[in-house]
Amino acid sequence: MATNSLLVFGVVAYLLLTVVIGFIAARRVRSEKDFALAGKKLSLFMATSTVFATWFGSETILGSSANFVREGFLGVIEEPFGAALCLILVGIFFARRLYRMDLVTFSDFFRLRYGVVAEIFSAAILSFSYVSWVAAQFLALGIVFHTITGLSLEVAIVAMAVLVAFYTTLGGMWAVSLTDTVQMALIILGLAAVFVFLLQEAGGLQVILAKTPASHFSFLPPADFSPFRYAGLWMVLGLGSIPGQDVFQRVMSSRSEQVAAWSSVVAGFLYLSVAMIPLFLGLVAVQLLTKNDLPQDLQFLLPQLILQKTPVLVQIVFFGALISAILSTASGALLAPSVLISENLLAKVFRNQDTLLLSRLSTLAIAGWALEMALAHRHIHNLVTESSAVGLVALFAPFIFGFYGKNVPSLVAVASMLSGFCVWLFWQPLSRLFNIPHDDFPGTVAGFLTAFLPFGIFYGGQILKKTKTLLARASTNGHGFV
Repeated sequence: MATNSLLVFGVVAYLLLTVVIGFIAARRVRSEKDFALAGKKLSLFMATSTVFATWFGSETILGSSANFVREGFLGVIEEPFGAALCLILVGIFFARRLYRMDLVTFSDFFRLRYGVVAEIFSAAILSFSYVSWVAAQFLALGIVFHTITGLSLEVAIVAMAVLVAFYTTLGGMWAVSLTDTVQMALIILGLAAVFVFLLQEAGGLQVILAKTPASHFSFLPPADFSPFRYAGLWMVLGLGSIPGQDVFQRVMSSRSEQVAAWSSVVAGFLYLSVAMIPLFLGLVAVQLLTKNDLPQDLQFLLPQLILQKTPVLVQIVFFGALISAILSTASGALLAPSVLISENLLAKVFRNQDTLLLSRLSTLAIAGWALEMALAHRHIHNLVTESSAVGLVALFAPFIFGFYGKNVPSLVAVASMLSGFCVWLFWQPLSRLFNIPHDDFPGTVAGFLTAFLPFGIFYGGQILKKTKTLLARASTNGHGFV
């Protein structure tokens, strides 16, 4: 692809600035708590920035815009609508109480409610779930860098993975929050400026809407669309990301419980508003690009639009916003499992080791694993969906019962995690075995429902036990034996 030296220079300069911020942030990291939670000192503005910027990533700009062009709102329920729903629910129902618990990781919650065994299982499952999300960001960064510079996609992916791993390992949550604050401003201002410029080129919003089928803007599925599949679209990110280390980390990094709650709610509404820009830019691209110019892979749609239809200054603004969005998500997604592995897994084996060192080594290990996955896969949206599905099928049920319930045995929680995860993982052969249409009843819904069964059995047994006790007392009283 043709490149412009000024564009390449601008992007490289921005990447170097990110590294400089990483070095500055590293000076603030003196303990595991600084690395994981930025010392619990984030203001409302910084906390909102890091929540928004962490979630506003490649799947929002590249993946969702492609899905919206193909399927309309029905194709983007998971992202951005489900994602925004998750952030708002966390802020309203969970943030304040979680903040008061003063935990370092989400798996600390499982240890407090269910014991060490549940902590270890939850940490392993959560860490596994983040790898594909990190891989999606590495892939997206590689696509962008490849588009700008003309380097091979593989080389571009490796270069970007090394950059993200470097500054995240240096500065931890301080690096993430400082860069996120800058990146949020770049994302919003950059996307808004590009949208205004290209909308004028396309003849205005009314022209775009007039040329787009009305069905594109409907949230309701067609008559033959399975209700279980539709519910699954809302739940994967809407509920599946609630028990997530990345959301939890930002809640706990706030300087007060009020900041923790409000930053999540504000970020949710802000996220949903700004996410409309790349969706509608996809429609603009369809109008402005000829059929020969449209890429076969629609994940390249917006970069192709910008390179062909805008001057170099607009290109710098767009790719600066795009790289900002992906970098912020990549660093946040990389930090989350690193802290889980060091705090809840490795610290139990290497008891005398510095947990800050373990966190940094874990960051490098996760980055290497995610890089291998990014090189093997080529679809951003699928990688992100896989990540959130794990939280939905394995962790949502034990989190809810741990949050609102009392005195639930560890065995019940672990059984819930494993049963939901295994049903989801092996749903394709299981659905054939029980003659259940796989597309109409997806594995995410099957795993989600299965995870509630151990709790249903436990509480059912408790109710039965109490009922027998009451009946025995009533029988004894009836015969005069008090």
